[in-house]
Amino acid sequence: MPVAQRFDPKVISLLQEKIKLIKKGEGAVYLVGPIKLPVNLFGETIQFNWYCWLNCNEVTEDFERIVAKLSAANLAEYQQSSVLVHGDFQHTDHALIRFHSICHTGDIFGSKRCDCGYQLHQSLKHIADHGSGALFYLANHEGRGIGLFSKALAYILQENGYDTVDANLQLGFVDDSRDYSDAIKVLKALRTKPVTLITNNPKKLDALSKAGLDVEDRVQLWGDVSEYNEKYLKTKIERSGHLNGEEGCCNND
Repeated sequence: MPVAQRFDPKVISLLQEKIKLIKKGEGAVYLVGPIKLPVNLFGETIQFNWYCWLNCNEVTEDFERIVAKLSAANLAEYQQSSVLVHGDFQHTDHALIRFHSICHTGDIFGSKRCDCGYQLHQSLKHIADHGSGALFYLANHEGRGIGLFSKALAYILQENGYDTVDANLQLGFVDDSRDYSDAIKVLKALRTKPVTLITNNPKKLDALSKAGLDVEDRVQLWGDVSEYNEKYLKTKIERSGHLNGEEGCCNND
């Protein structure tokens, strides 16, 4: 059945107003949004605008064609990334951003083995308090890019004396294989002015700098240190090069 006969024209009209094509070297990123999303943040409802994006090999502005492909693609089996935008992110002079890697155990279950859940919620609070910013929630970054099942295997090794880096290496992965290129393309589509990056990770700063983005400042984000994650946090600094600022981390002198 031809694509044009499958959808109500009104439906396609409503959807295509919210879809933006971002071309890349091979294929494209399709960004959908903004969609109003009231977020419960520390007991207060904060209004964000939600965007989600999808990688696709096909480059077309016939968005009806893209929508037609979705039902056959079984997208529920694949992760897609999001960005939560607060305030006038496009035009305000100063805006905070965070590139946050998906962490099933920390973000969803509230695991204390890492600081990811803490960083997720604190970043949203920083952005809300500042008045403008965006949090990029990045799929396919679980366990620094090794995936959830491999992360479970790495956790077993960590329970037997390996640190975060060595556990990944022993499983045949590099320490950190995360890629920020698509997130950067989306960021450029949403804002052209300088940004302040919420991070302790110099690799994120380097990725933005190499992409030609103007990063005017960095906000560190250490906290929620406990007996469960102290070794993990120390490994970030001692082996993964994370920046330890004035506030300190992990009871370091």
